[in-house]
Amino acid sequence: MTFSVAGVCPDTGMLGSIITSSSICVASRCHFVKSKVGIALTQNITNPDLGPRALALLQDKAYSDTQSVMEQLKLEEPHIEWRQLGVLAANGDSATFSGKQSLGIHNLAKGKNVIAMGNLLANDQVPQAMVAAFESSKGKLADRLLLALKAGLEAGGEMGPIQSIGLKVCSDPEWPIIDLRVDWHDDPLTELESLWQAYEPQMQAYITRATDPANSESYGVPGDE
Repeated sequence: MTFSVAGVCPDTGMLGSIITSSSICVASRCHFVKSKVGIALTQNITNPDLGPRALALLQDKAYSDTQSVMEQLKLEEPHIEWRQLGVLAANGDSATFSGKQSLGIHNLAKGKNVIAMGNLLANDQVPQAMVAAFESSKGKLADRLLLALKAGLEAGGEMGPIQSIGLKVCSDPEWPIIDLRVDWHDDPLTELESLWQAYEPQMQAYITRATDPANSESYGVPGDE
């Protein structure tokens, strides 16, 4: 009941993911992003611990690539056949996995600097449609991820209506510069797009407040004119 896209922009160093589901609060437990390291997706019958663990393994020099990280996750997770996992490193290397107990129609897709995956899908072409849309797009990473997710919806999406969604992007700061969620709504994609439109013009100001507070903009609220 979930489908997702993770992508990397080698030009800007940004990396991030977007995920949606018919389940509540999907973004709270299913996608994880770490600046200069990578993205981890953990869905289907979810174990959220696998996301931070995948990112920790990506930073461990004992693991040479994402496939070795994935193999280690398989060894550590006793219920691996219920998991659907994706790992995308900051350098674009990627690995994906769907266990035998993945729900309904499920599939995985990989492309240049992008992975996509889903379960309980309307058809098995949804992940590939998202990858193709991401690869053919240009512009800001957040916009490209949104475009890719829309392509997945247009290709059929999941069997039921989506109810929650999340968009997360990291860059130079350790904290996510974009971390937007709609945890329960009849039209979560439209709500997320509205949040993004409101947040994007203010995003750089929040980064500046963290890195150079002496030159940061005012908040524009009463008492801080």
